[in-house]
Amino acid sequence: MSIQGKTAVVGLGYTAQGRVPGRTALSFYMEASRNALADAGMRASDVDGIIIQPCPTDHSISFGSLAQELGIALRFGADQQAHGASAATIIQHAAMAVHTGLCKSVLCAFADTSQSAPLRGSVIYQRALGTDAAYGLFGVASGYALAARRHMEEYGTTSRQLGAVAVAFRKHAALNPRAQMRQPITIDDHQASRLVVEPLHLLDMCLVSDGGRAFIITSADHARSLRQPPVYILGFGQGHPIDSLLRRPSLTTTGAVQSGRLAFQMAGVSPADIDVALIYDAFTSAVIVQLEDLGFCAKGEGGPFVEDGRLELGGPLPANTSGGLLSDVYLQGWVGPPEAVLQLRKQGGERQVRDAELAVVTGSGGVLSTHGTIILGDKR
Repeated sequence: MSIQGKTAVVGLGYTAQGRVPGRTALSFYMEASRNALADAGMRASDVDGIIIQPCPTDHSISFGSLAQELGIALRFGADQQAHGASAATIIQHAAMAVHTGLCKSVLCAFADTSQSAPLRGSVIYQRALGTDAAYGLFGVASGYALAARRHMEEYGTTSRQLGAVAVAFRKHAALNPRAQMRQPITIDDHQASRLVVEPLHLLDMCLVSDGGRAFIITSADHARSLRQPPVYILGFGQGHPIDSLLRRPSLTTTGAVQSGRLAFQMAGVSPADIDVALIYDAFTSAVIVQLEDLGFCAKGEGGPFVEDGRLELGGPLPANTSGGLLSDVYLQGWVGPPEAVLQLRKQGGERQVRDAELAVVTGSGGVLSTHGTIILGDKR
């Protein structure tokens, strides 16, 4: 019994984002959830499933506590943590729950206060784990730097090619009223930004943000009776390599190889069919390696592939049209899926990709250690 096209995303919820002091994580979960319900034209009582990604700065919030605050009696619920891949994996599990009849509609949500939470904030992403500290390996950025340097050594990828990713996504953010960073940048600006962990410059790295996002998934049949045009879930997959960088056979291959293959096979499409790509971009180097692993170019050709405006609006593969994690907002993997839905609804405003019908969305967690891929379409 195929799940292809049997479920759809029907509601999107946004909140204030960036640096938003004085807000609790729960208030962001609530705001995003209520806005998603309003967007879909649904009431809280229409939802009987909730899946959340737990907040990194407030571990007290669960699917149950969110349901309680919203006044929802649940048939299905879960807290799911795959870090930056969580939104992609949660979409998959929500679709399966609806398709198998465990529930009718699932609210999916995440919130973070890492920008303004005192003493917790960005420290969440900087801590050393296990024996890493003894060798100077502090935080997520250092792990991505290792992987980026290895890609450079194996394939000749350059810092200016990483910069092409940052420049493209900042151009898109300049067209997005919600984006934190809307001032255009150049390759020279990228090269002049300070090195944080060699070879990664400041402009190779994502933001740290407060805010929340939510969306609602229901059956394709139910979706057609709601307020917004349905965006159908056509294919999905996951791939989770060994967590430790030092125990992996390769630092230049990710779980996108497996998750992408599964997603494209389920959807019955290929990378050549994709109109807009929403690629997890906590670091510019991660975009390049995922594009290779998904099959948009051969292994080792990701650097040249992103040059010459290829990822920009009007280019062959417009990517991260909101500005992504680099320039829109950092809410782990919850930035790409809503933007894909907006694009397929033809609601992208100035950043709308013309005639967008198919989108690929990725999420990647840890240091390229978890991965999810979703194919969305405006038709079943």
